[in-house]
Amino acid sequence: MEPKKRIFLIVLDSVGIGEMPDAADYGDEGSNTVYAASKSPYFKAPNLQKLGLFNIEGAKAENHAPVKETLGAVMRLKELSKGKDTTTGHWELAGIISGEPMPVFPEGFPQELLDELSSATGRKILCNKPYSGTEVIKDYGRQHEESGALIVYTSADSVLQIAAHEDVVPVEELYEICEKARRICAGKWGVGRVIARPFTGSYPEYVRTPRRHDYSLKPPRRTMLDILKNEGYTVAAVGKINDIFAGQGITEFVRTGSNAEGIDRTLEYMQKDFTGLCFTNLVDFDMLYGHRNDVDGYAKALTYFDERLPEMMAAMREDDILMITADHGCDPSTPSTDHSREYVPLLMYGKKINANVNLETREGFMTVAATVLDYFGAERGVEGTSVLWMCED
Repeated sequence: MEPKKRIFLIVLDSVGIGEMPDAADYGDEGSNTVYAASKSPYFKAPNLQKLGLFNIEGAKAENHAPVKETLGAVMRLKELSKGKDTTTGHWELAGIISGEPMPVFPEGFPQELLDELSSATGRKILCNKPYSGTEVIKDYGRQHEESGALIVYTSADSVLQIAAHEDVVPVEELYEICEKARRICAGKWGVGRVIARPFTGSYPEYVRTPRRHDYSLKPPRRTMLDILKNEGYTVAAVGKINDIFAGQGITEFVRTGSNAEGIDRTLEYMQKDFTGLCFTNLVDFDMLYGHRNDVDGYAKALTYFDERLPEMMAAMREDDILMITADHGCDPSTPSTDHSREYVPLLMYGKKINANVNLETREGFMTVAATVLDYFGAERGVEGTSVLWMCED
């Protein structure tokens, strides 16, 4: 019987490993997310160290030296797309280079957009500024509860976020509102994501709930997901992957509320019989710690992933490949709370992957897409160069 080939692709959201050459163009000179986290006393990553994370060019950490022999193949990926946001990074991992950055609104959204949104939803608008998600509900939550107006805000990323108290705007209605906003946000207003941000509690102790939902632009071209799906492979999405790709190219998905749940769901897929790709995003690094400049929290999250890594490695079968990468940086030690323009790691492990392979720096995150398609013998319908032949046993 033909073996069931499986790839488990895990994106450690925002776990960058050092500034790219054009980082200054993005205000990110000196950023190195992993190194920043490693300065915390809570940082311990012996398993990532054994895989070879700190053997990668530019990757460094306090008290974690390169190893003599890595357990798998390692390399550094250079982003070719313009931008440093989640959608752009994931699209490039899946085979699409974005020639233009997605629009951002550092001064808030134009009144014309707000008028359309208000007309479509029957609700007024509050805020309309770049804002921290935790601070915006504290500063506008009471006014929102009194008026029923929507809290609309953005960040340095290409996002339009809508926060609403679950007792004022039920979650299902908030989702409908965000679907309307997604249709409005097209063309020159085509932000990468519209995000529903429900919260609960009473002033001033408001708390965001885990029922966040992202509404992304559809990818403009085919990705590796479309190709695999069209050729009959399973494409399972764990975490916000389904949202990032607007469901395109996905055969099944499960949303998660934390890194822990994302790892648990990935382990469950490792126990299933399927042939294809399990694509996981672990968002806590970025959402809970990077954007909040929480170095210790970021370090603890990386340590937790490292502690769970042996479980995933042990659950792998003969023809499985584990690929661990990231989509951008979000250095928690810099004054900025935004994403940072950084290289990302790519670690590959499995019985089919040679140990102690270091491919240094590769051009383009789409190295991942080309390698995935190569392993399955699927159509080579994306940009990028596979590294499989240099890694396979």
